[in-house]
Amino acid sequence: MSSRMEAGVGLPDAEGAPSATSARDLRRALKAGAAEGPRRGGRSAAGTPSHGGSAPGGASPHSRSSPAEASPNGGPVPGEAPPPGADAFPAALREALGRRGLSLERVSERLRARGIGVSQATLSSWQRGRSQPERARSLRAVEVLEEILDLPGGALRSLLGPRRPRGRVAPARGESAALQVLGKDSVVEKALGERFRHFNQGTGSLLIHDVVTLGASGTLSNITTTNVLRASRAGADRALFVLSFDDEQAEPLDIRVTSGRLGEATYLKGLKSLVLEIHFGRELAKLDTTVVSYAVDVSPSREPANHYERWSRANLHEYLQQVFFHPDALPSGCRRYFRDQVGSPPRAQRRISMNDSHSTHVLASRCKPGVHGVAWDFGTAE
Repeated sequence: MSSRMEAGVGLPDAEGAPSATSARDLRRALKAGAAEGPRRGGRSAAGTPSHGGSAPGGASPHSRSSPAEASPNGGPVPGEAPPPGADAFPAALREALGRRGLSLERVSERLRARGIGVSQATLSSWQRGRSQPERARSLRAVEVLEEILDLPGGALRSLLGPRRPRGRVAPARGESAALQVLGKDSVVEKALGERFRHFNQGTGSLLIHDVVTLGASGTLSNITTTNVLRASRAGADRALFVLSFDDEQAEPLDIRVTSGRLGEATYLKGLKSLVLEIHFGRELAKLDTTVVSYAVDVSPSREPANHYERWSRANLHEYLQQVFFHPDALPSGCRRYFRDQVGSPPRAQRRISMNDSHSTHVLASRCKPGVHGVAWDFGTAE
């Protein structure tokens, strides 16, 4: 099994203290489908994450975790008052979902049963005010939502703000770069929904350090990532990270943010992907740098992991990946490799050795866009 990751940028937040979301808290937030997670120590953690991109890339062990950078634009500009009624639709939608006790997954299923396809990621963006329904199909979905949520006709649709400017001819620069590495209709694009278009438009990664830990059965048990980001413009205050897994049994158990503050943590079971939004604690000036560090404990998968990779849509100054094996599950061999695109054949493969701490690593400098990974075998050594 394998795991892969991604990251992005958003709007301002005043707090920068580390926070953590436990497995119980995460499950409770996901079950409720709420915009905010349970409170811990006076702070609240919202539950919805990507890791790879102009800076963050993707990581993927045979339990695949991939990082990517994203820029969740769509909220009010820092320092400016939102237009009248801008929060009315998302607030009403959140309240109705909470009153009915329906998760986003369940709502998406009910819409699909009525012949209307709206992903959990899109519903999440609507209830957070990141985007709003505007196309004919989306407006029809709102009408059906009113029925599902036992609301009077027009109760939600009447709260929608003015249409946002359109006329898109070509993909945004960040989206275009990500598509070159991820391909169309990727898991990352589906997980981010409408936010994918503005993926990583405010920050880029300079250096990424992934530490992958496997358990006694050879399955992925933990991913710890440190990401040094630099702002490409003023105002960036958060990043998105997406971790994708190959095996549906490999699910996040616990999330700990040691540098930054967890804003959202959403596991999309249908996509086998975890989306994290981590706040920097301040707005960055142009060319400012910040460090984001987080760790994710993972439940055992059905099969042992056999690789981990990270994708990046832009040049990284440096990427370091360490893989730690359990003494009772040591591989017969390890190798590094590179892919031009997610899913393309690996090339530039080269054997790498293990040390006395039962670990191996790969250090790459001036990394070009693509997928950097480490693979291993648990078979008999040649």
